[in-house]
Amino acid sequence: MARLRLGPLLRYVDGSSATVWVEASRPCTAEVRCADGAGGETRTFQVAGHHYALIPVTGLTPGTSTAYEVRLDGTTVWPLPGSSFPPSAIHAPAYDDHATVRVAFGSCRWAAPPADEKDPVGPDALDTLAARLASDPGAERPDVLVLLGDQVYADETSKATRRWLAARRDLKDPPGNEVADYEEYTRLYYESWLDPEVRWLLSTVPSCMIFDDHDVIDDWNTSASWLADMRATPWWQERLLSGLMSYWVHQHLGNLPPEHLATDPLYAAVRAIPDGTDVLRTFAAEADSNPSSVRWSYRRDFGRVRLLMIDTRAARVLDEKERAMLAPGELAWLREQVLEGRGAPAPTPTPAPVPSGANGTAAPPADSPAAPYDHLLIGTSLPWLLPHLVHDAEAWNAALCRGERGERWARFGEDLRRRADLEHWSAFPASFDALASLVAEVGSGPEAPATVCVLSGDVHHAYIAEPSWPKGASGPDARVLQLTCSPVHNSIPMSIKLGFHFGWSRVGRALGRRFAGHGGVPNPPIDWRRTGGPWFGNQLMTLILRGRSARLRLDQAREEKGGGARLRTVVESELTP
Repeated sequence: MARLRLGPLLRYVDGSSATVWVEASRPCTAEVRCADGAGGETRTFQVAGHHYALIPVTGLTPGTSTAYEVRLDGTTVWPLPGSSFPPSAIHAPAYDDHATVRVAFGSCRWAAPPADEKDPVGPDALDTLAARLASDPGAERPDVLVLLGDQVYADETSKATRRWLAARRDLKDPPGNEVADYEEYTRLYYESWLDPEVRWLLSTVPSCMIFDDHDVIDDWNTSASWLADMRATPWWQERLLSGLMSYWVHQHLGNLPPEHLATDPLYAAVRAIPDGTDVLRTFAAEADSNPSSVRWSYRRDFGRVRLLMIDTRAARVLDEKERAMLAPGELAWLREQVLEGRGAPAPTPTPAPVPSGANGTAAPPADSPAAPYDHLLIGTSLPWLLPHLVHDAEAWNAALCRGERGERWARFGEDLRRRADLEHWSAFPASFDALASLVAEVGSGPEAPATVCVLSGDVHHAYIAEPSWPKGASGPDARVLQLTCSPVHNSIPMSIKLGFHFGWSRVGRALGRRFAGHGGVPNPPIDWRRTGGPWFGNQLMTLILRGRSARLRLDQAREEKGGGARLRTVVESELTP
């Protein structure tokens, strides 16, 4: 009999359809059956001895909520017998011009330890969100959970995972106690998503995901020199291909709407054969050697809210003379997506198209016909606006690595870049400027949205920053904000707390300009100021968007004196007049 090994994860949801992801113990037919008669089924597909299904659910009624169960070969496997959680449900939205959309987001989550062990980094924000929703099914819930990277840590494994690895291979051989192959990646997902609270939460709240560096390795694609060094090691190729394959299976597929899945050639190829491992591995190898062959970025529309999740890791251009956070084709795609639905079509570069077929995945179409939107959310795992000291230090470092101060300084710059993780948008100055220009363009004119919010994580604290354009420059009419929230569940070293406090200070800003002057770095095209934070803790931000109004809430997971943990709201503010 087929058993449920992992999931279910409720991924895509619109007013009439949804997708539910599961892993089964053997080949079978996976089915979702809803209480109101909606449902769907599909056969599992196989990758590396594991059996997965992304079940399409149809027949949902907009504006309703329906409980569901999962069946494998006709046997009910979810809800789990004796579960203390409420039934998992699909909430089908009914979007109109005044619908409220709640977007919760964060990043950087170590798997929580077993309940009987003390958590060294404090309570998990996802666990506490699940507890809040489970205890009060009528409570306000997110319409979507946006996870901005580091959903798993391939390079920082737990004690339990290290014991499991040691039973499988000699940890004296590289990569030591880091994961080495696809099977070891599946262990990370089990550890993270079998957490009872998180498992239930992901079964009933839709999610959008994108990778960051730790999903593969710290500082992934920080520079051409770094990549060359990694490719020279005997273990890197298997690690990277396994990371991309497992990301495609566990995270990327669920980001895509059903109509795209129905025509996706790679998805069809993997499902058409008894074992899709070789097909998926060929795809991953092509994605490594030719990053333009795949687009991990995607778009989702939630009524009058547009979310663009962009890949800031695999889509980079690493040549020091042409260094870019987004390759030209990726930047052109981003511009097309933010401007789609506006009055006059804007001219845009025509990069080489993303290939179709088993070796490439094109970006999915919009979830709904093109229409103007009231709020634009740009999801990027790495913050666009950082403390001024950090921004200037990264721009200075990029100048050194380009050779602006000679070969000796270039070698020093590369070493510093790797040691200090100097690889955010400010380390790619042309890309930083291009995003500023695009934000000003989309935020201007009669069809401008009320807000343009850049959602980020990575830096293990939360803050709000607001840019401003110089007098005389064409600045946006929309309110533009950098909203950063991290971690969901991770350590927060004192060095991070002190460093980021200092980075926002006047002294820190002055020191940053000294660095920039040494590298001959010009002033950025915009200025910005911190308007909230920094806040430290395991936390989630939520945007509450209704019409052209926007409200922000920051919740932190706090231990209770009598035991247990709960989410406490530490900030709540209006973002629009």
